[in-house]
Amino acid sequence: MELLIASNNKHKIEEIKAVLNGKFDKITSLAEDGIVCDPEEIGETFYQNALIKAQAVAKLCNKEVLADDTGLCVNALHGRPGVHSARYANDHDNAANRRKVLAELQGATDRSAYFQSVVVLLYPDGKVVTGEGKVEGYILEQEQGAHGFGYDSIFYSTELNKTFAEASMGEKLSVSHRSRALHDLLSKLK
Repeated sequence: MELLIASNNKHKIEEIKAVLNGKFDKITSLAEDGIVCDPEEIGETFYQNALIKAQAVAKLCNKEVLADDTGLCVNALHGRPGVHSARYANDHDNAANRRKVLAELQGATDRSAYFQSVVVLLYPDGKVVTGEGKVEGYILEQEQGAHGFGYDSIFYSTELNKTFAEASMGEKLSVSHRSRALHDLLSKLK
């Protein structure tokens, strides 16, 4: 089976390929296949946004399409930024998004948070298989670490005892929401 990852995010593509390596005959990204597609994520849930992306890309190819939607959910912020994580402060401005979360949590005693990820595998015949993953942690008062992307430098993983930005890719993938969602998906494909 040839799989097309419906994403333009190089970090996300790298993580997905690392988890799914050897599970499909071939895995490519939009850029590798020369496909330009960036649909507006107007869904109210991670599943809806992942499906929107998968369906938009599926119209442009005849392959199995994998899309995900992921977000940081902060309990003191009533689940925000959630489905708006990538564009919380400014469209895909990771630094601005982190600053906004840190500013909103100033003085908060409850800094608990989690990452939620939903992946959708859409077949050319319209069949959909999904996977979900979640990882718990909390938001630090300042950034720590130089690796990762998005909110990784402010999200402290209680399983790793470090931020995702301080973790190696292998460490992050051992507990991450996206990795768990992909493994959940793979378990349904067997």
